[in-house]
Amino acid sequence: MSSSTSGLTSHQMAARARRLSIFVGAAAALAGLMFGLDTGVIAGALPLLSHDLGTSDRTAEWIVSSLMLAAAFGSFQAGTLAERWGRRGTLLIASVLFLIGIALCALAPGVEVMIAGRICLGLGVGLAAFAAPLYIAEITAQSRRGRMIALYQLMITIGILMAFISDGLLAQGGHWRWMFGVIALPTLMFLGTTLMIPPSPRWLLMKGRREEAVLVLRELRGSPEAAKTEADGIELQLSHEKQAGLALLRVSPGFRRTFTLGIAIQALQQFSGINVLMYYAPTVLERLHFSASAAVWCTTALGVANTLATIVSVMLIDRWGRRGLLLLSTAGAAFAMLAFGTLLWTGDHSPALTVGLLVLFICAFAVGEGPLPWVLCSEIQPLRGRTFAISCSTLSNWIANWAVSNVLLSSLNLIGAHGVFWCLGAFNALFFAVTWFFVPETRGESLEDIEERVNAGVPLRRLGRT
Repeated sequence: MSSSTSGLTSHQMAARARRLSIFVGAAAALAGLMFGLDTGVIAGALPLLSHDLGTSDRTAEWIVSSLMLAAAFGSFQAGTLAERWGRRGTLLIASVLFLIGIALCALAPGVEVMIAGRICLGLGVGLAAFAAPLYIAEITAQSRRGRMIALYQLMITIGILMAFISDGLLAQGGHWRWMFGVIALPTLMFLGTTLMIPPSPRWLLMKGRREEAVLVLRELRGSPEAAKTEADGIELQLSHEKQAGLALLRVSPGFRRTFTLGIAIQALQQFSGINVLMYYAPTVLERLHFSASAAVWCTTALGVANTLATIVSVMLIDRWGRRGLLLLSTAGAAFAMLAFGTLLWTGDHSPALTVGLLVLFICAFAVGEGPLPWVLCSEIQPLRGRTFAISCSTLSNWIANWAVSNVLLSSLNLIGAHGVFWCLGAFNALFFAVTWFFVPETRGESLEDIEERVNAGVPLRRLGRT
């Protein structure tokens, strides 16, 4: 990436910086595409594996959930990697793990190799899910930060939708190996774009590489003065914070509060029920007497709704703010899950009502519960504790994800589908309460201003000015 700006007017430099910032953020957000593809592909492939690999319900649960368990481990290790090799270096490691995992899954002769491939994919997803939102938050100007992190979530939904469409096209021929194999092409694109993006300027300053950090900021902000001012502000924060990570958690009550909130909202995102639909929707719909083909294409319709609603979220997140969207989202998701459970309890399997309530839940989730935990966790944590806090909150996300995916089919047999969805509705109601009492409005706030309030002991709800 060229650093030359000589001969450019201030207007041209600003326009160039905007284009570069969008490219860099979008390139990092491709990690979300890989997240969506690698997690979404299993929904269509799973019913076919029982024929070729002889999987049972319990084996199927482990094939699905092994990715989440590996992602939990990957997200926990991501903090160490991101501190040592940087955010970009962590994304590069993730891209290599994606390629290995895809090859193992596509060529798997048995369940053991399939699970090994899913573990590689999970490690990559865990690293990428940690590093991408953190990187985007640290390189994006505050006026566009919410949109750019939400773009990461949009790419997840696009990846899931692409996986569902691919599954639908390949399912009739039973081509589950190709369902995995076609993901290699976007993975190579992700690897190529990651090689083109610059290191995080905040990470460079943490490593004492000021000259490089100012150069990157100058390219991204379009102004030497703005670059120097931002670098000075980051260095001032670093000088005030001698402890980092776990040591900072021990001595800072403010950090303990943001740390706990990050873990809570990431876990509640997964207990909302989204991945019950993303991983098992065809299986659940077939149990409600949908044909195999109808179940796959209804799942694809859910993917379309997920993508469209996430686009709405990207458009609104820096206009309406984080808190309002999250309250709307959690209320809608709670209603949809409770209503769907009640529908199943009454024995009404009307296709229109069934799909309608599932679409309502997907739209409610995608508007807020999907993108906003990633946005908020990247914004509310102080710089020296950020990688540690996001590593732990991402770990909680994947542990909750694994717990749901690992017991879903068994729970359906134990308490019935209506009981499962009532429980999910209750978790969404709890998410609404946590948002109401604790989640701040961070729209338009700089990371440095938020951190000052955290260090000053300001209550969580008031970390934003509005």
